[in-house]
Amino acid sequence: MPPRKRAPEASGLLFPDQGLSPIQTRLVNSSHDIMLNDSEGITYQHTIFCQTGLPYRNPGDELRRWERKQGQSSLLIHAGEIINPDTQDFVEVGLPFGPKPRLILTHLNSLALKTGSPVIEVESSLTAFVKRLGLDGNGRDIRSIKDHLSRLSAATIRLGFVAENRAVQVNTQIVKAFDLWFQKNERQRVLWPSTVQLSDDYFHSLVNHAVPLDERAVGALSHSAMALDVYAWLAQRLHRITKEQPQFITWVALKEQFGYHYERMDNFKRVFTHTLTIVHSQYQNARFQIDGQGMTLRHSPPPIRSRSHLLC
Repeated sequence: MPPRKRAPEASGLLFPDQGLSPIQTRLVNSSHDIMLNDSEGITYQHTIFCQTGLPYRNPGDELRRWERKQGQSSLLIHAGEIINPDTQDFVEVGLPFGPKPRLILTHLNSLALKTGSPVIEVESSLTAFVKRLGLDGNGRDIRSIKDHLSRLSAATIRLGFVAENRAVQVNTQIVKAFDLWFQKNERQRVLWPSTVQLSDDYFHSLVNHAVPLDERAVGALSHSAMALDVYAWLAQRLHRITKEQPQFITWVALKEQFGYHYERMDNFKRVFTHTLTIVHSQYQNARFQIDGQGMTLRHSPPPIRSRSHLLC
């Protein structure tokens, strides 16, 4: 593990003996900023999405059902349909996957929690929103965000908790209503609707189960779905572990949670270990060890320690 209070160097553990790409530069700058400054921005993820996750890669439009379980939390997503305004027919859209729907969720979650309302005022231009996610804002990124927002909004989602032999289930769609097809103005800019309304069920569940994250870290990790998931998982879990009783997780369990798409364990170990190094650069107070048997988690302060936020 890299030192807890030292920003990663360009020639250090993260990126040895090579020039920095834009992603690597973003990671180094964010790590340095987080080390030197208190949090400048807080974003949120639902605790279920911190423990389970969406597909990392496109599973194909033929896969209409996605289920993940981790501990006492369960996620079930059914791909949905949206109406085409030209044909007036309902058209199937695939499951949300990759980093972008994760980023969209944190953005919508944050706006809803900070205003205390499921009705969210958003930017009028989708380009501005894409840039806030740390993306380039080019036509390709805009089309990709539009596609993933359509997938995420049309999907039916079931969030499940089990505690003390009691099950709590929320059946919902995250977004209750808005224009999924995005009209264009005379300058051919793709427009975002002025408001987005989250479903009441999802909003009330979010209020009770929101995990605060450092917005800078989320932006720095925005290139990797696995890195976003690992960061959110550690943020949700480490502060709950008692100082007297560290928690051990086997490689088999880690692969089931984060590497279900890897056939070989050695490939997963290599990718996951590198991902942990990158995540640790953004969550420098996270305490854990990796060895040949698995991963040991130790009590750590959460990445956001201010008391002026929601902490599930």
